[in-house]
Amino acid sequence: MTAIWSVNRQQFIDNAKKVRHNQNLMAVVKNNAYNYGLEFSVEAFLEAGIDTFSTTSLAEAIRVRKIAPNATIFLMNAVYDFDAVRDNHIHMTLPSLTYYYQYKEELQGIHVHLEFENLLHRSGLKTIQEIKEVLEDHANNQNEDKMIISGLWTHFGYADEFDVPEYGIEKQAWVDVVDALLSEGYHFDLIHAQNSASFYREEQQLLPHHTHARVGIALYGSRPYSSLSEDVISQSLTVKGNVIQVRDVNKGDYCGYSFAYEVEQDHTKLAVVDMGYGDGILRTRAKHEAIINGKRYPIKALMMSHMFVAVDETVTAQDEVILYNEDMRIDEYTFKGVGANSEQLSALNHDSLIKEIR
Repeated sequence: MTAIWSVNRQQFIDNAKKVRHNQNLMAVVKNNAYNYGLEFSVEAFLEAGIDTFSTTSLAEAIRVRKIAPNATIFLMNAVYDFDAVRDNHIHMTLPSLTYYYQYKEELQGIHVHLEFENLLHRSGLKTIQEIKEVLEDHANNQNEDKMIISGLWTHFGYADEFDVPEYGIEKQAWVDVVDALLSEGYHFDLIHAQNSASFYREEQQLLPHHTHARVGIALYGSRPYSSLSEDVISQSLTVKGNVIQVRDVNKGDYCGYSFAYEVEQDHTKLAVVDMGYGDGILRTRAKHEAIINGKRYPIKALMMSHMFVAVDETVTAQDEVILYNEDMRIDEYTFKGVGANSEQLSALNHDSLIKEIR
């Protein structure tokens, strides 16, 4: 028996349609589409009516191009293999004034999106004056093969924070930049900023003048913040294993590596389950429960290939053990402090788990 990573394809597509809400979305497919797989996810998103994608990896962008020949693909990280970007018709960020002046000749023929740094400070042009400097220098460039300024973008780093004013600050700073540039006659084919949290905070509507929301985690079935109803975003993923055997242990016995669990009472039953941290189950996730036969039982110890779950006499060998499903969602454990939605998804080891598309 081996643990299984399983996704319901139609449910995944239906959720993408529900998230899209008849708006233009740029689906974030970085890190192998949050570990769902690029081929699976891009094809499903295309079926859901999404034909614009973004990632942080040039190698992934090239793979997306092969899957979706007619898609718009945006690379959020600056790279230096300009021929590969050009040959695969990939749009790319322009991350700084220094980068622009150093590489503007090498960028010829490439579609770039001017990036505004904003509060995240990860990358981008620092001020509207820097953005205008690029626009003006580019306008004065007489080279017919010069780069093509197609987009304007930023990232909201605080959209999932509700007890501090930063989201309002970063959103207003960005809206001011967009309004000022458009009022001065500049045009951009693509304007995008909203992640999942921002998109839902704006009631699944685009900000003024925006062409796309750049959505990630919601498309993969997780809520970006806890006050959202579970009904608005559906999880299609199940991660499950099996009970190998049930052991009787007594008070004072130690189970698992390095005294991981001390049994608290006699005649305790522990199910040995064929899943562990080698499969990418986070230790913080193992502080909570698993579902067996529709009931939640506490996980008591985590090992590389196994875990112990405290059960009752109704649990037997070969019973199915669920770590994640529609009733035990990734985002439930995000809000319990296990780790970010993307952290839990990214940790799962697809080399050890059986991968199943239903």
